[in-house]
Amino acid sequence: ETLRVVAEEIIDEIVGLIASSDDGRIIKEGINTVIVGKPNAGKSSLLNVLVGEDRAIVTDIAGTTRDVLEEAINLNGVSLNIMDTAGIRNTEDIVEKIGVDKAKTHANEADLVVYVVDASREFDQNDYDIIELIRDKKTIILLNKSDLQQVVSEEMIKELWNENEVHFIKTSTKENLGMEEFENVIKEMFFQGQIKANDEVIITNMRHKEALMDARDSLNMVMNSLENHMPEDFYSIDLMSAYASLGTIIGEEVGEDLVNEIFAKFCMGK
Repeated sequence: ETLRVVAEEIIDEIVGLIASSDDGRIIKEGINTVIVGKPNAGKSSLLNVLVGEDRAIVTDIAGTTRDVLEEAINLNGVSLNIMDTAGIRNTEDIVEKIGVDKAKTHANEADLVVYVVDASREFDQNDYDIIELIRDKKTIILLNKSDLQQVVSEEMIKELWNENEVHFIKTSTKENLGMEEFENVIKEMFFQGQIKANDEVIITNMRHKEALMDARDSLNMVMNSLENHMPEDFYSIDLMSAYASLGTIIGEEVGEDLVNEIFAKFCMGK
């Protein structure tokens, strides 16, 4: 019974560390952020504002951006690997179509999607397709061109969304409006309630994550042996395996004396 209580506590702690690995990757590598929207919504202008220079070509011609532009930036202490993508729309242009396909692929793989909506233009099928593509992603929706007459509202988009939380911000990349709020929302999304404190243990190494998963699996087998009233031989093996897995994280190997003691005490050879 004592072992059961201790094993449960350690399993819970290990599961929490495994869950932190996504946040750890974000801290170490940055947030993979993809800007999506239909042509001329203001995606490239947003990238230029965030980067602080004219990184992307901006024109009134739809479909200017054909490929993916990538930049690494820092907003309020949060690192973003931000990608400006081709405007998503149905097109017969072969080159533009390749860009649209890339945009969809990157959106599917992103940690964060920034959906730039031209709030001065009516929704069309392209917008509905984009919403269907990203509805299950962590998303910030920018109601852009807020300096113009608005025809698209937050309420209209919410009716098309699912139950997942989504953040709305009114922006104007032309007038640099809403950028400070945008930066604050990103910080809150990734550090409020998800990464609780700077001194919290976060897993940032894939090898460590795999070792934790091995230890978790071994301890689950210990629990299974206990529940089935198996002899000590069974769960002692799995305890040793869990100990060894955790030891690899801190560079501590299982001592030969301990191994010999286990073999001497239990009938592991049988």
